[in-house]
Amino acid sequence: MLDLAYVRSHFPALSGDWIFMDNAGGSQTLKTVSDRISDYLLTSDVQHGASYEVSQIATQRVRQANQAMATFINATYAEEVVMGASATMVFRLLSLCLAKTLEAGDEIIVSNADHEANVSPWTDLADQGIVIKIWKVRPETMEFHLEDLGTLMTDRTRLVCVTHTSNVLGTLNPVKEYARFVHDRGALIAVDGVAHAPHRLIDVQETDVDFYVFSTYKVYGPHYALLYGKKEHLLRLPGINHYFIQQDDLPYKFQPGNNNFELTYSMLGVVDYLEAVAQHHQPDASRSSRANMELAFELFVEHEERLAARFLDFLNSQASVRVVGSTDSSKSVRVPTISFVVDGMQSDHLVEQVDPHKIGIRFGDFYAKKLIEDLDLESYNGVVRVSLVHYNTLEEVDRLIGVLEKIL
Repeated sequence: MLDLAYVRSHFPALSGDWIFMDNAGGSQTLKTVSDRISDYLLTSDVQHGASYEVSQIATQRVRQANQAMATFINATYAEEVVMGASATMVFRLLSLCLAKTLEAGDEIIVSNADHEANVSPWTDLADQGIVIKIWKVRPETMEFHLEDLGTLMTDRTRLVCVTHTSNVLGTLNPVKEYARFVHDRGALIAVDGVAHAPHRLIDVQETDVDFYVFSTYKVYGPHYALLYGKKEHLLRLPGINHYFIQQDDLPYKFQPGNNNFELTYSMLGVVDYLEAVAQHHQPDASRSSRANMELAFELFVEHEERLAARFLDFLNSQASVRVVGSTDSSKSVRVPTISFVVDGMQSDHLVEQVDPHKIGIRFGDFYAKKLIEDLDLESYNGVVRVSLVHYNTLEEVDRLIGVLEKIL
């Protein structure tokens, strides 16, 4: 069982009056992260690459963080990790670079369940003659089907863009299966992992994706993002930095103006936390950093399944409530990002009645506008979304249920 008192002690914001259940919009920040930011700025805030000692220390700190993030996603090389301002920005940078390798008539497939971060950068390429197609979830299953993707792909398909976990539906998508399907047809795959990364430990080697992106501020870190690309692709793609930056200068050629040093360094605070959680629950000094992360996430997953079960059991018992996505709380099916609508009620009206109880939930389309439109949910003013993570408690869920019982 996850020691919640220990876990919550690492998040200063959790000692206040508010219950945070809008975590898919941004998680609370670890103290270890803020400590790393402060330490970097106060002791090594200098430009990198100089010969003097403090510059050498600063350079090494950021390299150490890049390697830690490579371990976090199980990348083969630290150079495959590109840090950037946000998921939206790094997808945009990737699209600008990839566009230089495409010709009019080439095809890119996007999904209708993705956040626009992994849609608009690609659909905008229609201006240069790229053919855009949309892979849609089937309304009757709320899932993607590979048969539908197969009918969209041709020998001109160059890239398929899809989400690992929808930030509305909460469904775990089998991206390893998707990647194999796409690769067999000669295309690449770019995966949005923003809504997935807080709940499952990423393994880019296991899934064999070509590009993967997530936001670090939704994984208990700073407002920043990570782009992974297979080294062979990053070397081949033209960069977006100054003309004199070498083609093999990874990841710098994709980081115009360089990365943010203190935010990159602070991601070591996330690793600090995951290792501390693992060692607190099962002490073993010989365990590797990656193994510690795996153990920590195993504990998170078990607890999050209990949270999802408690809340979904309540929603499923309400005749007026329709869950948007799977009603199954199983950890093999979904994460505890749970969306719903209520018959005869606008989603914003419901959320506004919850606000005075100091419980932070949210309504809207969550930038998955195409999905909300295709599911005919605009008339509700979007969905109500309750997004839980491992530091939430069953008592907090029960408090929300008590409030909703009075509203419904």
